Amino acid sequence: MARVVGGRLRLFVGLAVLAELAVFLVVAGWIGIGWTLLATLATSALGWLLLARQGTRALTELRDRARSRQAAGRELGDAGLVAVGGLLMVLPGFLGDVLGLLCLLPGTRGLVRAALTRFVIGRIPVALRPPVRVRSARTEPLGGPAAGGSTRMTPLVIEGEIVRDVPEDRPPVS
Repeated sequence: MARVVGGRLRLFVGLAVLAELAVFLVVAGWIGIGWTLLATLATSALGWLLLARQGTRALTELRDRARSRQAAGRELGDAGLVAVGGLLMVLPGFLGDVLGLLCLLPGTRGLVRAALTRFVIGRIPVALRPPVRVRSARTEPLGGPAAGGSTRMTPLVIEGEIVRDVPEDRPPVS
């Protein structure tokens, strides 16, 4: 399993480097090598500035959630996207800069989050995908009122079944 993941990761990184090199050469042919190098340095500097600003904002939101003892799922995801976006912006390359900018800007971060969510949920087995709806019904207490006129509560039995929405093209997992 680790070998397969490592092989896929190496393939992805190799293809990304080749794509970045191809875009760099196209841009250099279009505007010249000097301007291309200057643009690369400028986007890296912009990445540092955006990372500092958005990173501070994301960490502040996380701290506020921790103080108010509320779940910080979205804020934690935003902090991760800001970190990845900052790394992509700081590294040289125009394709990485575009992806990093999408992760760093608050207006487009939601789009990246939604795309990642769809990707991750698509990799989860159908039986474990959200939402899981539960239908239940209460029945009468077993044995009637407590013996001896006691006011003690008798336990209720709750019967139910788990109902999963399974697309018709996929068989349910047993």
